[in-house]
Amino acid sequence: MSLPSVSIDVVRSVPRNVEAVGLAVATSGPVPRQLGLARATLAANGFEGKAGQVLVLPAATGPTLIAVGIGDVESLGANGLRSAAAALVRAAGKRTTIATNLADLEGVDAKSAGQAVAEGALLAAYRYIGLKTDRSGASTLTGVSLVVGDKRSAGVRAGADRGAVTAGAVHLARDLANTPPAYLTARKIAERAVEVAGVCGLGVEVYDKDKLSAMGCGGMIGVNQGSVEPPRMVKLTYTPRNPTGHLVLVGKGVMYDSGGISLKPSDGMHAKMKMDMSGAAAVLGTMSTLKALKVKAQVTGYLMCTDNLPSGSAFKLGDVLTFRNGKTAEILNTDAEGRLVLADGLSLAVEDGADAIVDIATLTGAAMAALGPKIAAVLGNDQPFVDRVKAASERADESLWQLPLAKEYRKLLDSQVADMKNVGGPYGGAITAALFLNEFVGTTPWAHLDIAGPMDSDTDDGWISKGATAFGTRTLIELAAGFSR
Repeated sequence: MSLPSVSIDVVRSVPRNVEAVGLAVATSGPVPRQLGLARATLAANGFEGKAGQVLVLPAATGPTLIAVGIGDVESLGANGLRSAAAALVRAAGKRTTIATNLADLEGVDAKSAGQAVAEGALLAAYRYIGLKTDRSGASTLTGVSLVVGDKRSAGVRAGADRGAVTAGAVHLARDLANTPPAYLTARKIAERAVEVAGVCGLGVEVYDKDKLSAMGCGGMIGVNQGSVEPPRMVKLTYTPRNPTGHLVLVGKGVMYDSGGISLKPSDGMHAKMKMDMSGAAAVLGTMSTLKALKVKAQVTGYLMCTDNLPSGSAFKLGDVLTFRNGKTAEILNTDAEGRLVLADGLSLAVEDGADAIVDIATLTGAAMAALGPKIAAVLGNDQPFVDRVKAASERADESLWQLPLAKEYRKLLDSQVADMKNVGGPYGGAITAALFLNEFVGTTPWAHLDIAGPMDSDTDDGWISKGATAFGTRTLIELAAGFSR
């Protein structure tokens, strides 16, 4: 793991042994007397209480005091608290124990505040050390104390427990996406999924190449042809008593994407293609939380895992693949492979009798070109369901922007030799990719998350840590937690 075990405690007063204390300061109103400074003095040091601002005040004895800006207290919400907690942890540096009153602010209900502050602290503390021999960059955080009054303590405790679970799911997904591809093959992520299922009370089935071939999963088999590493499809199931509905999650798990015969250029983005399995990682992370959070819906997760590599056996331009639902596609770009593996997963989701389906994938550069590195695209065939996904993303502070599932572009996928082509030309690539996927969901309500832009970050940014972000994981958790048919 990339983070040591961190205790989240709810206490009445600041523990004596903490190394840093974070105190909330708004842009107006009284300044906490514990800081020992007037507002004018803080302002003279460049601190005005704006959201995201921090000011570290080292003390000769006792803990370091850190002023944490929360902006306008009247407009403060859970997302603002999450970001403030993240800023506090970053400002605390190598200090191992932190206390804060951020969860005790009356403007946010106690449970939401506890969850947001726990998430912000734990997500900002994440560091991926990987194979480095120098471990000095690892997180040192071991404890966070949330200082609250009696009337809020129970709610904050419940929220903090939930935040620890959701942050753990993000850590898992980030660890997987950050792992070098030689150390995380399709077989190895399947083994990890089996371990997670055992710990988290999930059913699990692993499908190898022979099973996938016998099932008619031609997308998975075709994309895998060029690799010496065999594919794996993992089906995870969570079934509570009297489920409120059945949600199916399908994650793209291309463990390394070279582009295949349509080879990617050797640039920085190519080097990041170990993260092309971020969708599968998000699904696995989400599934790991369901029992702990006592989710009432039935949830099934599919991890569609394979490499996409060039070799003498790789699938070629002009080939035609046949998918699980019997439809066929002519391949005109082997680097448009994610939609091919998702097609088989979506077909199986429909067969499972899903009430709704979400797929999540680092699918197109077009989505990143349109929306940049901080916003993911969402498209779907059912507006009420897409609205539910968007609402979940807002609660998670993971930005989605809806693009149209423009049916007038479907003709761009027409093929002379198959039901469709796997690409639709140089324009509207995120839309035509979604239209391709739409061929495999029938009338089942479905939303497609294209997370190619925000799959990673070049810098620490709020609760996002440098490297793989695990974007979408908390959105899916939020969606599953409130899902009903």
